Amino acid sequence: MDQDGSLSFPDFPRAELDRSLSELVALAGDVLSTQGRLRALLKANQAIVQQLDLPTVLRRIVDVAVELVGAQYGALGVISPHGGLEQFITVGMSPEQIARMAHPPVGHGLLGALLDVPEPIRLAHMTSDPRSSGFPEGHPPMDSFLGVPVRVRDEVFGNLYLTNRSTGSFTADDEELVTALAATAGFAIDNARLYAETKRRQDWSAASAEITASLLSVDQEDAITLLASKVLELSDGDYVRVALPSDDPTQLVISTARGLDEDDVEGRLVPLADTIWGSVIDGRQPRLVEEEEMRGTVTATARPIGPTMAVPMIGSGRTLGVLVVSRLAGRPRFTPADLELAADFAGQASLAMELASAKSDQQRMVLLEDRGRIARDLHDHVIQQLFGTGLELQSVVGALPPGPTADRVDRAVAGLDSAIAQIRTAIFALSSSETDRADTVRHRVIDVVNEVAAGLPRTPHVAFSGPVDLAVTGRLADDAVAVIRESLTNVVKHASAHQTSVSLAVVHGVVVIEVVDDGVGATMGPRRSGLANLETRARSYGGEFVFESEPGNTRSRWSAPYQETVEETKR
Repeated sequence: MDQDGSLSFPDFPRAELDRSLSELVALAGDVLSTQGRLRALLKANQAIVQQLDLPTVLRRIVDVAVELVGAQYGALGVISPHGGLEQFITVGMSPEQIARMAHPPVGHGLLGALLDVPEPIRLAHMTSDPRSSGFPEGHPPMDSFLGVPVRVRDEVFGNLYLTNRSTGSFTADDEELVTALAATAGFAIDNARLYAETKRRQDWSAASAEITASLLSVDQEDAITLLASKVLELSDGDYVRVALPSDDPTQLVISTARGLDEDDVEGRLVPLADTIWGSVIDGRQPRLVEEEEMRGTVTATARPIGPTMAVPMIGSGRTLGVLVVSRLAGRPRFTPADLELAADFAGQASLAMELASAKSDQQRMVLLEDRGRIARDLHDHVIQQLFGTGLELQSVVGALPPGPTADRVDRAVAGLDSAIAQIRTAIFALSSSETDRADTVRHRVIDVVNEVAAGLPRTPHVAFSGPVDLAVTGRLADDAVAVIRESLTNVVKHASAHQTSVSLAVVHGVVVIEVVDDGVGATMGPRRSGLANLETRARSYGGEFVFESEPGNTRSRWSAPYQETVEETKR
Protein backbone atom coordinates (compact mmCIF):
# COMPACT_ATOMS: atom_id res chain seq x y z
CA MET A 1 0.00 0.00 0.00
CA ASP A 2 1.31 3.43 -0.84
CA GLN A 3 1.95 6.18 1.72
CA ASP A 4 -1.25 7.93 0.75
CA GLY A 5 -3.18 4.75 1.54
CA SER A 6 -4.02 3.76 -2.13
CA LEU A 7 -3.75 0.17 -3.34
CA SER A 8 -0.95 -0.50 -5.89
CA PHE A 9 0.61 -3.48 -7.73
CA PRO A 10 4.16 -4.14 -8.74
CA ASP A 11 4.93 -3.29 -12.36
CA PHE A 12 5.42 -6.91 -13.54
CA PRO A 13 2.15 -8.34 -12.13
CA ARG A 14 0.27 -5.31 -13.52
CA ALA A 15 1.54 -5.95 -17.03
CA GLU A 16 0.54 -9.60 -16.76
CA LEU A 17 -2.94 -8.62 -15.60
CA ASP A 18 -3.37 -6.14 -18.48
CA ARG A 19 -2.35 -8.78 -20.96
CA SER A 20 -4.80 -11.28 -19.49
CA LEU A 21 -7.60 -8.75 -19.56
CA SER A 22 -6.81 -7.91 -23.19
CA GLU A 23 -6.91 -11.61 -24.09
CA LEU A 24 -10.23 -11.98 -22.32
CA VAL A 25 -11.63 -9.01 -24.22
CA ALA A 26 -10.31 -10.44 -27.53
CA LEU A 27 -11.78 -13.86 -26.74
CA ALA A 28 -15.07 -12.25 -25.88
CA GLY A 29 -14.96 -10.40 -29.22
CA ASP A 30 -14.20 -13.65 -31.03
CA VAL A 31 -17.07 -15.35 -29.23
CA LEU A 32 -19.39 -12.52 -30.16
CA SER A 33 -18.13 -12.62 -33.77
CA THR A 34 -18.54 -16.39 -33.90
CA GLN A 35 -22.02 -16.12 -32.46
CA GLY A 36 -22.87 -13.51 -35.06
CA ARG A 37 -21.55 -15.66 -37.91
CA LEU A 38 -23.38 -18.71 -36.54
CA ARG A 39 -26.56 -16.68 -36.42
CA ALA A 40 -25.85 -15.56 -39.99
CA LEU A 41 -25.29 -19.22 -40.97
CA LEU A 42 -28.59 -20.25 -39.37
CA LYS A 43 -30.34 -17.39 -41.13
CA ALA A 44 -28.70 -18.39 -44.42
CA ASN A 45 -29.75 -22.02 -43.93
CA GLN A 46 -33.30 -20.91 -43.22
CA ALA A 47 -33.35 -18.75 -46.34
CA ILE A 48 -32.25 -21.72 -48.46
CA VAL A 49 -34.61 -24.38 -47.12
CA GLN A 50 -37.67 -22.13 -47.38
CA GLN A 51 -37.70 -22.44 -51.17
CA LEU A 52 -38.90 -25.44 -53.21
CA ASP A 53 -38.46 -24.17 -56.76
CA LEU A 54 -35.08 -25.52 -57.92
CA PRO A 55 -33.88 -22.51 -59.98
CA THR A 56 -34.82 -20.22 -57.07
CA VAL A 57 -33.00 -22.48 -54.59
CA LEU A 58 -29.80 -22.46 -56.67
CA ARG A 59 -29.70 -18.67 -56.94
CA ARG A 60 -30.57 -18.26 -53.25
CA ILE A 61 -27.61 -20.48 -52.32
CA VAL A 62 -25.19 -18.18 -54.12
CA ASP A 63 -26.84 -15.03 -52.69
CA VAL A 64 -26.58 -16.14 -49.06
CA ALA A 65 -23.03 -17.51 -49.49
CA VAL A 66 -21.83 -14.16 -50.85
CA GLU A 67 -23.50 -12.33 -47.95
CA LEU A 68 -22.25 -14.81 -45.35
CA VAL A 69 -18.52 -14.31 -46.01
CA GLY A 70 -18.55 -10.84 -47.55
CA ALA A 71 -17.51 -11.88 -51.07
CA GLN A 72 -17.79 -9.60 -54.08
CA TYR A 73 -18.60 -12.35 -56.57
CA GLY A 74 -20.22 -15.74 -56.22
CA ALA A 75 -21.21 -18.54 -58.56
CA LEU A 76 -22.68 -22.04 -58.54
CA GLY A 77 -21.55 -24.41 -61.27
CA VAL A 78 -23.89 -27.34 -61.88
CA ILE A 79 -21.97 -30.39 -63.07
CA SER A 80 -23.13 -32.03 -66.29
CA PRO A 81 -23.54 -35.83 -66.28
CA HIS A 82 -21.24 -35.86 -69.30
CA GLY A 83 -18.48 -33.71 -67.84
CA GLY A 84 -17.97 -29.97 -67.52
CA LEU A 85 -20.57 -27.52 -66.29
CA GLU A 86 -24.18 -27.67 -67.39
CA GLN A 87 -25.26 -24.43 -65.69
CA PHE A 88 -23.29 -21.50 -64.24
CA ILE A 89 -25.28 -19.21 -61.95
CA THR A 90 -23.52 -15.96 -61.03
CA VAL A 91 -24.11 -13.26 -58.42
CA GLY A 92 -22.36 -9.88 -58.20
CA MET A 93 -21.72 -9.30 -61.89
CA SER A 94 -23.65 -6.61 -63.70
CA PRO A 95 -25.39 -7.39 -66.99
CA GLU A 96 -22.73 -5.31 -68.74
CA GLN A 97 -19.93 -7.43 -67.24
CA ILE A 98 -21.67 -10.64 -68.26
CA ALA A 99 -22.22 -9.31 -71.78
CA ARG A 100 -18.50 -8.47 -72.13
CA MET A 101 -17.49 -12.10 -71.48
CA ALA A 102 -17.02 -14.22 -74.59
CA HIS A 103 -18.78 -17.18 -72.92
CA PRO A 104 -19.57 -18.42 -69.40
CA PRO A 105 -16.88 -20.45 -67.61
CA VAL A 106 -16.97 -24.09 -68.74
CA GLY A 107 -14.96 -25.80 -66.02
CA HIS A 108 -11.25 -25.21 -66.68
CA GLY A 109 -8.52 -24.04 -64.30
CA LEU A 110 -9.51 -23.87 -60.65
CA LEU A 111 -13.09 -24.71 -61.57
CA GLY A 112 -11.85 -27.84 -63.28
CA ALA A 113 -9.67 -28.71 -60.26
CA LEU A 114 -12.78 -28.77 -58.07
CA LEU A 115 -14.48 -30.96 -60.66
CA ASP A 116 -11.57 -33.41 -60.64
CA VAL A 117 -11.11 -33.47 -56.85
CA PRO A 118 -14.25 -32.36 -54.99
CA GLU A 119 -12.48 -30.91 -51.94
CA PRO A 120 -12.48 -27.26 -50.68
CA ILE A 121 -9.90 -24.95 -52.24
CA ARG A 122 -8.93 -21.68 -50.47
CA LEU A 123 -6.42 -19.23 -51.98
CA ALA A 124 -5.24 -15.80 -50.86
CA HIS A 125 -4.31 -14.90 -54.46
CA MET A 126 -5.67 -16.81 -57.42
CA THR A 127 -2.93 -15.66 -59.78
CA SER A 128 -0.25 -17.31 -57.62
CA ASP A 129 -1.76 -20.77 -58.12
CA PRO A 130 -0.63 -22.66 -61.25
CA ARG A 131 -4.16 -24.05 -61.72
CA SER A 132 -5.55 -20.54 -62.24
CA SER A 133 -6.32 -20.43 -65.95
CA GLY A 134 -9.15 -20.66 -68.41
CA PHE A 135 -10.93 -17.37 -67.65
CA PRO A 136 -12.96 -16.34 -70.71
CA GLU A 137 -12.12 -13.08 -72.43
CA GLY A 138 -13.76 -10.11 -70.72
CA HIS A 139 -13.94 -11.80 -67.29
CA PRO A 140 -13.61 -9.28 -64.40
CA PRO A 141 -10.38 -9.45 -62.32
CA MET A 142 -10.48 -11.66 -59.22
CA ASP A 143 -8.03 -12.21 -56.36
CA SER A 144 -8.96 -14.24 -53.26
CA PHE A 145 -10.80 -17.50 -53.90
CA LEU A 146 -12.84 -20.07 -52.00
CA GLY A 147 -14.37 -23.11 -53.71
CA VAL A 148 -16.51 -25.73 -51.95
CA PRO A 149 -18.29 -28.77 -53.46
CA VAL A 150 -22.07 -29.10 -53.02
CA ARG A 151 -23.14 -32.70 -52.46
CA VAL A 152 -26.64 -34.11 -52.83
CA ARG A 153 -26.55 -37.33 -50.83
CA ASP A 154 -23.46 -39.12 -52.20
CA GLU A 155 -23.43 -37.28 -55.51
CA VAL A 156 -21.52 -34.07 -56.23
CA PHE A 157 -24.19 -31.79 -57.67
CA GLY A 158 -21.93 -28.81 -58.30
CA ASN A 159 -19.44 -26.40 -56.78
CA LEU A 160 -19.84 -23.10 -54.96
CA TYR A 161 -17.28 -20.46 -55.95
CA LEU A 162 -16.62 -17.22 -53.99
CA THR A 163 -14.05 -14.53 -54.83
CA ASN A 164 -12.76 -11.14 -53.66
CA ARG A 165 -13.51 -11.14 -49.93
CA SER A 166 -14.16 -7.53 -48.84
CA THR A 167 -11.67 -7.62 -45.94
CA GLY A 168 -8.85 -9.58 -47.55
CA SER A 169 -8.33 -13.29 -47.85
CA PHE A 170 -10.84 -15.97 -46.93
CA THR A 171 -10.17 -17.56 -43.54
CA ALA A 172 -10.47 -21.10 -42.24
CA ASP A 173 -13.66 -20.00 -40.48
CA ASP A 174 -15.05 -18.83 -43.83
CA GLU A 175 -14.27 -22.24 -45.30
CA GLU A 176 -16.03 -24.03 -42.44
CA LEU A 177 -19.08 -21.76 -42.70
CA VAL A 178 -19.39 -22.19 -46.46
CA THR A 179 -18.86 -25.97 -46.17
CA ALA A 180 -21.66 -26.12 -43.61
CA LEU A 181 -23.83 -23.98 -45.89
CA ALA A 182 -23.06 -26.30 -48.82
CA ALA A 183 -24.26 -29.29 -46.77
CA THR A 184 -27.57 -27.54 -46.11
CA ALA A 185 -27.71 -26.53 -49.76
CA GLY A 186 -27.42 -30.22 -50.72
CA PHE A 187 -30.51 -31.07 -48.68
CA ALA A 188 -32.39 -28.08 -50.10
CA ILE A 189 -31.49 -29.07 -53.67
CA ASP A 190 -32.59 -32.66 -53.01
CA ASN A 191 -35.91 -31.49 -51.60
CA ALA A 192 -36.45 -29.13 -54.53
CA ARG A 193 -35.64 -31.94 -56.95
CA LEU A 194 -38.11 -34.31 -55.28
CA TYR A 195 -40.78 -31.63 -55.19
CA ALA A 196 -40.23 -30.78 -58.86
CA GLU A 197 -40.33 -34.45 -59.86
CA THR A 198 -43.52 -35.05 -57.86
CA LYS A 199 -45.18 -32.01 -59.40
CA ARG A 200 -44.00 -33.01 -62.84
CA ARG A 201 -45.44 -36.52 -62.40
CA GLN A 202 -48.74 -35.03 -61.27
CA ASP A 203 -48.85 -32.77 -64.33
CA TRP A 204 -48.04 -35.66 -66.69
CA SER A 205 -50.65 -37.85 -65.00
CA ALA A 206 -53.33 -35.16 -65.30
CA ALA A 207 -52.44 -34.59 -68.94
CA SER A 208 -52.58 -38.33 -69.60
CA ALA A 209 -56.11 -38.49 -68.22
CA GLU A 210 -57.10 -35.53 -70.38
CA ILE A 211 -55.61 -37.13 -73.50
CA THR A 212 -57.39 -40.44 -72.79
CA ALA A 213 -60.72 -38.66 -72.40
CA SER A 214 -60.10 -36.72 -75.62
CA LEU A 215 -59.19 -39.79 -77.63
CA LEU A 216 -62.37 -41.52 -76.53
CA SER A 217 -64.65 -38.57 -77.19
CA VAL A 218 -63.33 -36.58 -80.19
CA ASP A 219 -61.71 -37.17 -83.54
CA GLN A 220 -58.38 -38.97 -83.23
CA GLU A 221 -56.49 -36.33 -85.22
CA ASP A 222 -57.65 -33.63 -82.80
CA ALA A 223 -56.58 -35.81 -79.87
CA ILE A 224 -53.09 -36.31 -81.34
CA THR A 225 -52.80 -32.54 -81.76
CA LEU A 226 -53.71 -32.16 -78.08
CA LEU A 227 -51.15 -34.84 -77.23
CA ALA A 228 -48.36 -32.93 -79.00
CA SER A 229 -49.36 -29.63 -77.37
CA LYS A 230 -49.37 -31.16 -73.88
CA VAL A 231 -45.98 -32.83 -74.38
CA LEU A 232 -44.51 -29.54 -75.58
CA GLU A 233 -45.81 -27.77 -72.48
CA LEU A 234 -44.85 -30.42 -69.92
CA SER A 235 -41.41 -31.27 -71.27
CA ASP A 236 -40.25 -27.66 -71.65
CA GLY A 237 -39.28 -28.60 -75.19
CA ASP A 238 -38.93 -26.46 -78.30
CA TYR A 239 -40.06 -29.04 -80.85
CA VAL A 240 -42.60 -31.86 -80.72
CA ARG A 241 -43.17 -34.11 -83.72
CA VAL A 242 -45.59 -37.03 -84.05
CA ALA A 243 -44.77 -39.26 -87.04
CA LEU A 244 -47.18 -41.93 -88.28
CA PRO A 245 -46.78 -44.66 -90.93
CA SER A 246 -47.15 -43.46 -94.53
CA ASP A 247 -48.07 -45.22 -97.75
CA ASP A 248 -44.35 -45.81 -98.28
CA PRO A 249 -43.11 -48.45 -95.78
CA THR A 250 -39.63 -46.90 -95.82
CA GLN A 251 -40.85 -43.51 -94.61
CA LEU A 252 -42.97 -41.91 -91.91
CA VAL A 253 -45.07 -38.79 -92.30
CA ILE A 254 -45.04 -36.07 -89.65
CA SER A 255 -48.76 -35.84 -89.05
CA THR A 256 -48.58 -33.34 -86.18
CA ALA A 257 -45.96 -30.76 -85.21
CA ARG A 258 -45.93 -28.31 -82.34
CA GLY A 259 -43.37 -25.72 -81.32
CA LEU A 260 -40.92 -23.88 -83.54
CA ASP A 261 -41.47 -23.99 -87.31
CA GLU A 262 -44.48 -26.29 -86.90
CA ASP A 263 -46.12 -25.14 -90.15
CA ASP A 264 -43.00 -26.01 -92.17
CA VAL A 265 -42.80 -29.54 -90.76
CA GLU A 266 -46.32 -30.98 -90.85
CA GLY A 267 -46.86 -33.36 -93.73
CA ARG A 268 -43.17 -33.87 -94.33
CA LEU A 269 -41.87 -37.39 -95.01
CA VAL A 270 -38.92 -38.65 -92.95
CA PRO A 271 -36.89 -41.75 -93.86
CA LEU A 272 -36.56 -44.70 -91.52
CA ALA A 273 -33.13 -45.90 -92.59
CA ASP A 274 -30.25 -44.64 -90.44
CA THR A 275 -32.40 -42.12 -88.55
CA ILE A 276 -33.61 -41.61 -85.01
CA TRP A 277 -37.13 -42.45 -86.19
CA GLY A 278 -36.08 -45.80 -87.58
CA SER A 279 -33.88 -46.75 -84.63
CA VAL A 280 -36.74 -46.17 -82.19
CA ILE A 281 -39.16 -48.24 -84.28
CA ASP A 282 -36.62 -51.06 -84.67
CA GLY A 283 -35.62 -51.08 -81.01
CA ARG A 284 -39.17 -50.41 -79.74
CA GLN A 285 -37.58 -48.60 -76.78
CA PRO A 286 -37.52 -44.90 -75.82
CA ARG A 287 -34.19 -43.15 -76.25
CA LEU A 288 -32.35 -40.11 -74.97
CA VAL A 289 -30.47 -38.60 -77.89
CA GLU A 290 -27.62 -36.22 -77.18
CA GLU A 291 -26.98 -32.98 -79.01
CA GLU A 292 -23.91 -34.41 -80.77
CA GLU A 293 -25.99 -37.19 -82.33
CA MET A 294 -28.57 -34.71 -83.61
CA ARG A 295 -26.01 -32.60 -85.47
CA GLY A 296 -26.54 -32.85 -89.17
CA THR A 297 -30.04 -34.26 -88.77
CA VAL A 298 -32.17 -33.16 -91.70
CA THR A 299 -34.94 -30.89 -90.48
CA ALA A 300 -37.22 -28.28 -91.96
CA THR A 301 -35.64 -25.53 -89.90
CA ALA A 302 -32.30 -23.75 -89.86
CA ARG A 303 -32.18 -23.86 -86.07
CA PRO A 304 -29.85 -26.59 -84.75
CA ILE A 305 -31.58 -29.31 -82.74
CA GLY A 306 -30.14 -30.18 -79.35
CA PRO A 307 -31.10 -32.74 -76.69
CA THR A 308 -33.91 -35.02 -77.84
CA MET A 309 -36.27 -37.69 -76.52
CA ALA A 310 -37.59 -40.25 -79.02
CA VAL A 311 -40.45 -42.47 -77.84
CA PRO A 312 -42.24 -45.22 -79.81
CA MET A 313 -46.04 -45.28 -79.62
CA ILE A 314 -46.85 -48.99 -79.45
CA GLY A 315 -50.25 -50.65 -79.27
CA SER A 316 -51.41 -54.24 -79.77
CA GLY A 317 -47.89 -55.35 -80.62
CA ARG A 318 -47.44 -52.86 -83.46
CA THR A 319 -45.89 -49.42 -83.74
CA LEU A 320 -48.54 -46.74 -84.12
CA GLY A 321 -46.05 -43.91 -84.50
CA VAL A 322 -43.06 -42.10 -83.01
CA LEU A 323 -43.10 -39.13 -80.62
CA VAL A 324 -39.98 -36.94 -80.76
CA VAL A 325 -39.36 -34.08 -78.32
CA SER A 326 -36.36 -31.78 -78.83
CA ARG A 327 -34.78 -28.68 -77.37
CA LEU A 328 -32.63 -26.16 -79.18
CA ALA A 329 -28.90 -26.78 -79.24
CA GLY A 330 -27.21 -25.57 -76.06
CA ARG A 331 -30.22 -26.08 -73.79
CA PRO A 332 -30.11 -28.50 -70.81
CA ARG A 333 -30.35 -32.20 -71.53
CA PHE A 334 -33.40 -34.28 -70.78
CA THR A 335 -33.03 -36.53 -67.76
CA PRO A 336 -33.87 -40.24 -67.50
CA ALA A 337 -36.85 -39.18 -65.36
CA ASP A 338 -38.07 -36.99 -68.23
CA LEU A 339 -37.77 -39.93 -70.62
CA GLU A 340 -39.62 -42.23 -68.23
CA LEU A 341 -42.50 -39.78 -67.91
CA ALA A 342 -42.70 -39.18 -71.66
CA ALA A 343 -42.63 -42.94 -72.34
CA ASP A 344 -45.40 -43.59 -69.79
CA PHE A 345 -47.42 -40.77 -71.30
CA ALA A 346 -46.95 -42.06 -74.85
CA GLY A 347 -47.84 -45.58 -73.71
CA GLN A 348 -51.10 -44.45 -72.16
CA ALA A 349 -51.85 -42.32 -75.23
CA SER A 350 -51.17 -45.34 -77.47
CA LEU A 351 -53.55 -47.45 -75.42
CA ALA A 352 -56.18 -44.73 -75.65
CA MET A 353 -55.64 -44.57 -79.42
CA GLU A 354 -56.20 -48.33 -79.63
CA LEU A 355 -59.38 -48.03 -77.58
CA ALA A 356 -60.58 -45.14 -79.71
CA SER A 357 -59.84 -47.12 -82.88
CA ALA A 358 -61.69 -50.15 -81.51
CA LYS A 359 -64.62 -47.95 -80.56
CA SER A 360 -64.65 -46.43 -84.04
CA ASP A 361 -64.55 -49.89 -85.62
CA GLN A 362 -67.41 -51.01 -83.40
CA GLN A 363 -69.49 -47.99 -84.36
CA ARG A 364 -68.68 -48.59 -88.02
CA MET A 365 -69.79 -52.23 -87.73
CA VAL A 366 -73.03 -51.18 -86.07
CA LEU A 367 -73.59 -48.66 -88.86
CA LEU A 368 -72.84 -51.24 -91.56
CA GLU A 369 -75.15 -53.76 -89.94
CA ASP A 370 -77.90 -51.14 -89.72
CA ARG A 371 -77.35 -50.14 -93.34
CA GLY A 372 -77.44 -53.79 -94.38
CA ARG A 373 -80.71 -54.33 -92.57
CA ILE A 374 -82.23 -51.26 -94.23
CA ALA A 375 -80.98 -52.44 -97.63
CA ARG A 376 -82.51 -55.90 -97.11
CA ASP A 377 -85.84 -54.41 -96.02
CA LEU A 378 -85.90 -52.10 -99.04
CA HIS A 379 -85.09 -54.96 -101.40
CA ASP A 380 -87.29 -57.65 -99.86
CA HIS A 381 -90.31 -55.55 -99.03
CA VAL A 382 -90.48 -52.05 -100.52
CA ILE A 383 -89.24 -52.87 -104.03
CA GLN A 384 -91.38 -55.98 -104.24
CA GLN A 385 -94.46 -54.05 -103.19
CA LEU A 386 -93.73 -51.26 -105.68
CA PHE A 387 -93.03 -53.79 -108.43
CA GLY A 388 -96.30 -55.62 -107.69
CA THR A 389 -98.19 -52.34 -107.70
CA GLY A 390 -96.63 -51.43 -111.06
CA LEU A 391 -97.63 -54.75 -112.60
CA GLU A 392 -101.19 -54.33 -111.34
CA LEU A 393 -101.38 -50.81 -112.76
CA GLN A 394 -100.05 -52.05 -116.11
CA SER A 395 -102.84 -54.61 -116.23
CA VAL A 396 -105.35 -51.83 -115.47
CA VAL A 397 -103.93 -49.70 -118.31
CA GLY A 398 -104.55 -52.58 -120.72
CA ALA A 399 -108.19 -52.68 -119.73
CA LEU A 400 -108.74 -48.91 -120.05
CA PRO A 401 -109.68 -47.21 -123.27
CA PRO A 402 -107.18 -44.66 -124.64
CA GLY A 403 -107.56 -41.26 -123.02
CA PRO A 404 -106.48 -39.04 -120.12
CA THR A 405 -107.15 -41.70 -117.48
CA ALA A 406 -104.97 -44.29 -119.21
CA ASP A 407 -102.23 -41.69 -119.70
CA ARG A 408 -102.26 -40.82 -115.98
CA VAL A 409 -102.01 -44.46 -114.98
CA ASP A 410 -99.18 -44.94 -117.48
CA ARG A 411 -97.31 -41.99 -115.98
CA ALA A 412 -97.84 -43.47 -112.51
CA VAL A 413 -96.25 -46.74 -113.69
CA ALA A 414 -93.28 -44.77 -115.09
CA GLY A 415 -92.98 -42.97 -111.73
CA LEU A 416 -92.92 -46.32 -109.94
CA ASP A 417 -90.16 -47.55 -112.27
CA SER A 418 -88.15 -44.40 -111.52
CA ALA A 419 -88.69 -44.85 -107.77
CA ILE A 420 -87.56 -48.49 -107.99
CA ALA A 421 -84.38 -47.40 -109.83
CA GLN A 422 -83.60 -44.81 -107.16
CA ILE A 423 -84.23 -47.29 -104.36
CA ARG A 424 -81.89 -49.78 -106.03
CA THR A 425 -79.24 -47.08 -106.18
CA ALA A 426 -79.74 -46.44 -102.46
CA ILE A 427 -79.53 -50.18 -101.74
CA PHE A 428 -76.26 -50.37 -103.65
CA ALA A 429 -74.78 -47.45 -101.69
CA LEU A 430 -75.93 -48.94 -98.38
CA SER A 431 -74.80 -52.50 -98.93
CA SER A 432 -71.41 -51.98 -100.64
CA SER A 433 -68.30 -52.10 -98.48
CA GLU A 434 -65.86 -49.21 -98.07
CA THR A 435 -63.17 -51.10 -99.99
CA ASP A 436 -65.35 -51.07 -103.13
CA ARG A 437 -65.88 -47.31 -103.03
CA ALA A 438 -62.80 -46.28 -105.01
CA ASP A 439 -63.18 -49.05 -107.64
CA THR A 440 -66.76 -48.73 -108.88
CA VAL A 441 -68.15 -45.94 -111.02
CA ARG A 442 -71.41 -46.04 -109.04
CA HIS A 443 -69.70 -45.01 -105.85
CA ARG A 444 -67.55 -42.46 -107.62
CA VAL A 445 -70.68 -40.84 -109.03
CA ILE A 446 -72.42 -40.92 -105.63
CA ASP A 447 -69.35 -39.29 -104.05
CA VAL A 448 -69.34 -36.51 -106.68
CA VAL A 449 -73.06 -35.88 -106.22
CA ASN A 450 -72.69 -35.67 -102.43
CA GLU A 451 -69.71 -33.34 -102.84
CA VAL A 452 -71.51 -30.91 -105.16
CA ALA A 453 -74.79 -31.17 -103.23
CA ALA A 454 -73.50 -28.65 -100.68
CA GLY A 455 -74.20 -25.90 -103.23
CA LEU A 456 -77.77 -27.01 -103.97
CA PRO A 457 -80.98 -26.70 -101.94
CA ARG A 458 -81.60 -30.45 -102.23
CA THR A 459 -79.36 -33.40 -102.89
CA PRO A 460 -79.80 -34.48 -106.54
CA HIS A 461 -81.64 -37.72 -107.33
CA VAL A 462 -79.30 -40.37 -108.71
CA ALA A 463 -80.31 -43.35 -110.84
CA PHE A 464 -78.34 -46.12 -112.54
CA SER A 465 -79.52 -48.46 -115.26
CA GLY A 466 -77.76 -51.43 -116.81
CA PRO A 467 -74.37 -52.98 -115.99
CA VAL A 468 -72.65 -49.66 -115.39
CA ASP A 469 -69.85 -51.07 -113.23
CA LEU A 470 -68.93 -53.61 -115.91
CA ALA A 471 -69.21 -51.28 -118.88
CA VAL A 472 -67.96 -47.96 -117.54
CA THR A 473 -64.35 -48.56 -116.51
CA GLY A 474 -60.89 -47.09 -116.99
CA ARG A 475 -60.66 -43.85 -118.96
CA LEU A 476 -64.37 -43.95 -119.82
CA ALA A 477 -65.22 -44.05 -116.10
CA ASP A 478 -62.94 -41.06 -115.45
CA ASP A 479 -64.61 -39.08 -118.21
CA ALA A 480 -68.11 -40.08 -117.07
CA VAL A 481 -67.39 -38.84 -113.55
CA ALA A 482 -65.87 -35.64 -114.97
CA VAL A 483 -68.98 -35.06 -117.14
CA ILE A 484 -71.30 -35.42 -114.15
CA ARG A 485 -69.11 -33.12 -112.04
CA GLU A 486 -69.01 -30.46 -114.78
CA SER A 487 -72.77 -30.67 -115.38
CA LEU A 488 -73.66 -30.38 -111.70
CA THR A 489 -71.17 -27.53 -111.24
CA ASN A 490 -72.93 -25.64 -114.04
CA VAL A 491 -76.27 -26.19 -112.26
CA VAL A 492 -74.81 -24.81 -109.01
CA LYS A 493 -73.27 -21.75 -110.70
CA HIS A 494 -76.00 -20.78 -113.17
CA ALA A 495 -79.34 -22.55 -112.71
CA SER A 496 -80.68 -21.52 -109.27
CA ALA A 497 -82.43 -24.90 -109.34
CA HIS A 498 -84.52 -26.46 -106.58
CA GLN A 499 -84.45 -30.02 -107.88
CA THR A 500 -81.81 -31.83 -109.92
CA SER A 501 -81.53 -35.41 -111.14
CA VAL A 502 -78.61 -37.44 -112.47
CA SER A 503 -78.90 -40.71 -114.39
CA LEU A 504 -76.19 -43.02 -115.71
CA ALA A 505 -77.42 -45.75 -118.04
CA VAL A 506 -75.85 -48.43 -120.20
CA VAL A 507 -78.12 -49.28 -123.12
CA HIS A 508 -77.28 -51.20 -126.35
CA GLY A 509 -73.57 -50.52 -126.19
CA VAL A 510 -73.91 -46.82 -125.33
CA VAL A 511 -73.25 -45.01 -122.05
CA VAL A 512 -75.82 -42.26 -121.53
CA ILE A 513 -75.55 -39.54 -118.86
CA GLU A 514 -78.47 -37.19 -118.31
CA VAL A 515 -78.57 -34.24 -115.89
CA VAL A 516 -81.92 -32.44 -115.53
CA ASP A 517 -82.76 -29.39 -113.38
CA ASP A 518 -85.74 -27.07 -112.86
CA GLY A 519 -83.71 -23.88 -112.78
CA VAL A 520 -84.03 -20.59 -114.63
CA GLY A 521 -82.53 -21.98 -117.83
CA ALA A 522 -79.44 -21.01 -119.75
CA THR A 523 -79.09 -17.40 -120.91
CA MET A 524 -78.59 -16.64 -124.59
CA GLY A 525 -75.05 -15.85 -125.63
CA PRO A 526 -71.73 -17.47 -126.48
CA ARG A 527 -71.50 -21.16 -125.60
CA ARG A 528 -69.87 -21.64 -122.21
CA SER A 529 -66.44 -23.32 -122.11
CA GLY A 530 -67.73 -26.02 -119.75
CA LEU A 531 -70.31 -27.17 -122.32
CA ALA A 532 -67.66 -27.14 -125.03
CA ASN A 533 -65.50 -29.41 -122.88
CA LEU A 534 -68.39 -31.85 -122.49
CA GLU A 535 -68.93 -31.93 -126.24
CA THR A 536 -65.21 -32.51 -126.85
CA ARG A 537 -65.18 -35.46 -124.44
CA ALA A 538 -68.18 -37.05 -126.19
CA ARG A 539 -66.66 -36.66 -129.67
CA SER A 540 -63.42 -38.28 -128.53
CA TYR A 541 -65.41 -41.52 -128.16
CA GLY A 542 -67.51 -41.01 -131.28
CA GLY A 543 -70.48 -39.92 -129.17
CA GLU A 544 -72.50 -36.74 -128.85
CA PHE A 545 -73.56 -34.09 -126.39
CA VAL A 546 -76.99 -32.41 -126.50
CA PHE A 547 -77.93 -29.44 -124.32
CA GLU A 548 -81.53 -28.16 -124.18
CA SER A 549 -82.68 -25.40 -121.86
CA GLU A 550 -85.82 -23.48 -121.02
CA PRO A 551 -87.04 -22.03 -117.71
CA GLY A 552 -88.02 -24.88 -115.40
CA ASN A 553 -86.50 -27.62 -117.55
CA THR A 554 -82.83 -27.78 -118.54
CA ARG A 555 -81.49 -31.11 -119.79
CA SER A 556 -78.00 -32.19 -120.82
CA ARG A 557 -77.49 -35.58 -122.49
CA TRP A 558 -73.98 -36.98 -122.94
CA SER A 559 -73.51 -40.30 -124.72
CA ALA A 560 -70.56 -42.40 -125.82
CA PRO A 561 -70.29 -45.95 -127.17
CA TYR A 562 -68.31 -48.56 -125.26
CA GLN A 563 -66.83 -51.93 -126.15
CA GLU A 564 -69.04 -54.75 -124.87
CA THR A 565 -67.27 -57.50 -122.96
CA VAL A 566 -67.91 -61.22 -123.29
CA GLU A 567 -69.65 -61.29 -119.91
CA GLU A 568 -72.08 -58.55 -120.98
CA THR A 569 -72.86 -60.34 -124.25
CA LYS A 570 -73.76 -63.47 -122.33
CA ARG A 571 -76.27 -61.44 -120.36
